[in-house]
Amino acid sequence: MSAEAHAAEHALTAPEYIGHHLRHLQNKVEPQAIVDWSYINIDSVFWSVVMGALGVFLLWKAARKATSGVPGRFQAAVELLVELVDTQAKGIVHNATSRKAVAPAALTVFIWIFFMNAMDLLPVDLLPRVWEGVYAAAGHDPHHAYMRVVPTADLSITLGMSISVLLICLYYNMKIKGVGGWIKELFTAPFHAHGPVGTILLLIPNFFLNLVEFGAKTISHGMRLWGNMYAGELVFMLIALLGAAVGASLSAGGVGLWMLGVLAGSAWAIFHILIIALQAFIFMMLTLVYIGQAHEGH
Repeated sequence: MSAEAHAAEHALTAPEYIGHHLRHLQNKVEPQAIVDWSYINIDSVFWSVVMGALGVFLLWKAARKATSGVPGRFQAAVELLVELVDTQAKGIVHNATSRKAVAPAALTVFIWIFFMNAMDLLPVDLLPRVWEGVYAAAGHDPHHAYMRVVPTADLSITLGMSISVLLICLYYNMKIKGVGGWIKELFTAPFHAHGPVGTILLLIPNFFLNLVEFGAKTISHGMRLWGNMYAGELVFMLIALLGAAVGASLSAGGVGLWMLGVLAGSAWAIFHILIIALQAFIFMMLTLVYIGQAHEGH
């Protein structure tokens, strides 16, 4: 079979192209249950760790080169970011002792999510094509080489982060109110009854509403970030399909679609920079709000 025939045989349609890009590099073919903790999206874990390490390295570098004199642009940018997060933390978490841990955690969340979101600005096919070459060099079929590079477009990553925030909130609930005080609040708030009979009748409704509150905040916290980044990733894929039209046809229409793809991609990338920063900021602010609520009673 000639190279042209082989390429034609393996040419992807638009739905196949998007489906291929939306598939993760995984340790299993299919999960064994709705919730399968052994089912891992290896690409999401890898890129989230790389982006986290990059964020830590940049903060370390800024701290190492910090001077008391006139700061450089890099140091000034980091100082502005630290001051922004610290100001928000002071306005939401009023416990000074808690802020010593909460403010750095919020800063870490913002920088980590920003870098993970920023992976969406790379050309859609750049890293997946590199991975195809590595996969083929290892003797595997490159058409089964899957690689998604935006960790926050993976619901398991965003929900994992929101669950971590939930655990921090539970920790501060018990630390500030005491284990007994927090358990009492679970069963006596938000509906406060007068008298033993009313208290007993409202035990289950109060407990149920508190469980719903914790669950709703955690799920919405993770899904808000995931939904925005997943949608942005899809838009970049659709724009890439416009550029691919020139490969299928060298006619004026094909070239026009390619130019439209370049313009649309550039415009969406510029707009997407705002989304990347905004979503990181929103996730950080909600983290502070939820932890601040854990310090307060109903």
